[in-house]
Amino acid sequence: MLRIVSHLAEAQAEIERICDRTHDDAVVHREASVREIVQAVQRRGDTALIEFTQEFDGFALQSENLRVSGAELDAAYQQIPKDLLDAIRLAHRQIEAFHRQRVPKSWVQFGADGEVLGKRYTPVDRAGLYVPGGRAAYPSTVLMNAVPAKVAGVERVVITTPPGPDGSLNPAVLVAAQEAGIEEIYRVGGAQAIAALAYGTATIPKVDVISGPGNIYVTLAKKLVYGTVGIDSLAGPSEVLIIADRSANPRWVAADLLAQAEHDPLAAAILITPDLEVATQVSLEVERQLQDHPRRLVTEKAIAHYGLAIVVDSLETAVKLSNQFAPEHLELEVEDPWALVEKVRHAGAIFLGSLTPEAIGDYVAGPNHTLPTSGAARYASALSVETFLKSSSLIEYTAASLQRVARAVDVLATAEGLESHAESVRLRQQSLDR
Repeated sequence: MLRIVSHLAEAQAEIERICDRTHDDAVVHREASVREIVQAVQRRGDTALIEFTQEFDGFALQSENLRVSGAELDAAYQQIPKDLLDAIRLAHRQIEAFHRQRVPKSWVQFGADGEVLGKRYTPVDRAGLYVPGGRAAYPSTVLMNAVPAKVAGVERVVITTPPGPDGSLNPAVLVAAQEAGIEEIYRVGGAQAIAALAYGTATIPKVDVISGPGNIYVTLAKKLVYGTVGIDSLAGPSEVLIIADRSANPRWVAADLLAQAEHDPLAAAILITPDLEVATQVSLEVERQLQDHPRRLVTEKAIAHYGLAIVVDSLETAVKLSNQFAPEHLELEVEDPWALVEKVRHAGAIFLGSLTPEAIGDYVAGPNHTLPTSGAARYASALSVETFLKSSSLIEYTAASLQRVARAVDVLATAEGLESHAESVRLRQQSLDR
C-alpha cells in the first residue's frame, strides 16, 4: 500500500531521501568496475567487446556478427504485428513533427557601424544512440533518440543495444530504427558499448555525441567518457510526481503511479494532494491494481521503497514540494491545471489535466521522453535537436566599428597583462589612421 505522510517536515525529508536514492556507497565500487571495462575497450577494441558480451550477456559474439545484418533488419518487419508497426509509424510522425519545430535557426544582425554578429548552428558528424535491453524492449527509446538526431542533420547515426543469450535483438527495436532512417546497429550493450562509441573500435565508429538511457553501469560509463564525447545526460531511474485535488479519479492516479513504478525497483512514484480522502483512495487503488500486475515484483519494490502519498494544506504547498523534488514527470490532475502550471519552476515534462497520463508523453505526444531525473530538472532539459547541434559565433568588424571599440580593447588587454592582445588592435588602428 502507498504510504501516506501528512507532516510537512517529514514529507520534505522523504522527498530528499527519494531524490538521493541513487547516491550510495555501491556506486563507488561500480564506478571502479566500469572504469576497467572502459579502459579495456579503449585498449583492445572488438576483442574486449567480445569478452564482455560473453561475460555479461551470455552470447558468444564474433566480430562478423557484431553489426546487425540486412537480412535481420528485413526479417524484423515480418516478426511484429501490423498494429505495432502502425503505432511505431504514428509515434514517429508525431515526434518528428514536434522536433522539426524546435530546430534553432542560424542568424546574423548588423550594427550601426556595419559590424556583423551572429550564430551558426551545425550538426555533429556522428551520433551514437544507446537503446537498453534487459527488463523490456524500448522501440519508443529508439524513436525519441533517433528522430532528433536525424532532424538535426547528423550524417551518421548508429545504435548499440544488448543482445539476448542467443544473440537476437527485439524486432520492434530494429523496425523502429529503420523507420527513423537508421540501419547501422550493433549488438553490444552495457558500459562496453558506451566505451566503443566514445573511442571507436575496428568495427564500431567513434562518435561525437552519445545519447540514450541505460542502467547504472551505462550511466557511469557515460560520465567517464564525457569530454572525449558529448552526452545527453546522466539519466537515473524514472520518476513521477502527481499533484491531485478532489476532482482527480483515484483509479487513474493509481494507474499513473504504477506506470512509473513498473519501470524499475528504483523508480519513484509520489502523490501530493490537499485531500486526505484522495490520498486514501489512491493508496487503496494502488494495492488493488498490484494484485494481478504482470510486473508485480518490480513494481511492489518501487512502491514500497519510493512510493509516497503526501497530504498538504494547499495546492500551493504541493507545488513548492514538487519544485523541491524537480520531478522528471509532473502530472497536474487538478480542476484548473493551467492556473497551477505558472507556479511550477522545475519539471522535465508537465502533463496538464486528468486526461493526459504520462504514458501519452512516453509514446506519441511528440515532445521527448528522455528527461532529467534525480533533481536535474532544476538545471537541465529534455533531449532535443540541440543535443546533436553545436553553435559557432559569427563576428565581423568594419573599420568604423573597430575604431569605436579599439581604446576599450587596449585598456582591458593592458589591465590583464596581455600586451599582444592590445597590440593586435593597435596595429590595425594605426593602419586605418594613415
